[in-house]
This record gives sequence, structure tokens and C-alpha cells, in this order.
Amino acid sequence: MAHAAPASRKVTRRRRTPDLFSPRTHALAKIAVPVVLGLVYGYWAAANRRDAGPITGWNLLFGFVTALVFAVLFAAVWEIAPRLRREAHALLWFAFTGCAIGFLYSQTGGSVLKSTGMGVVVGAGVFVTTFYRYYTHEDAAGRRID
Repeated sequence: MAHAAPASRKVTRRRRTPDLFSPRTHALAKIAVPVVLGLVYGYWAAANRRDAGPITGWNLLFGFVTALVFAVLFAAVWEIAPRLRREAHALLWFAFTGCAIGFLYSQTGGSVLKSTGMGVVVGAGVFVTTFYRYYTHEDAAGRRID
């Protein structure tokens, strides 16, 4: 005689990604990531500006000031952006990235329109990518969906 199989109870658990690093490592990364990215960005901007010419004191100063400004702005965006709704979150990264790329391109001697166009194109790509990421990983209020 055939018997019906017992109905299985579906247990739903919230999946959470494991946290591999300690709180101390996360705190250190909040400082190290903007500093390292700022130094890379400053070097890149200074290299674009000198156009394979000699390295001068003014070029070094320009690179370090650019690195400092970039690091401070990146840290501010990194801190503020997660508190915003997903649309504004993605828009803030669009504006930051677009301005950063436009400035880098302007250091090569390109026109203002071409620098603006490059910034808008790269920023639009960042906007689409970040908006998709936040749209699929957050609810409308901005809380993470795990």
C-alpha cells in the first residue's frame, strides 16, 4: 500500500555573509582605503599634468594636494552615501566619480567639453552599476536585504 510522504516544513533562515575581519581591521580600513586611493589618484593627476616632463616641486605639491582633497572627499562620500536612499546613494557616487574622472582628464590638456563628457559617461556607468546593486540588495527604505 502506498503512503503519502510527510510534508516537510520549510524553515527559512536569514542568511548572513560571514564577517572575516575584526572590528579593528574595519576601523583601519576606513582610514587606509581613502589614503591609498588618494595617493594613487594624486600620483595619476600629477603624472597627467607633467606630461612626461621633469618632476618638479610644484608637480609634487600638486600631487599631494590632489591626493589630500580626493582622500577627504572619498572618505566623506563613503561615510555619507550608505545613509541615503538607494537613488541618492547611486547619484552621489555618480557625481563623485564623474567629477574625479573629469578632473583627471582635464589634466591631460583636453577641452572642458571633452572632460565634462568623459566625466558624465564614466559617472553614468557608475550610476547604473551602483543603482542596480543597491536596488537588488536593499529595500526601498535603504535597509539591506540579506
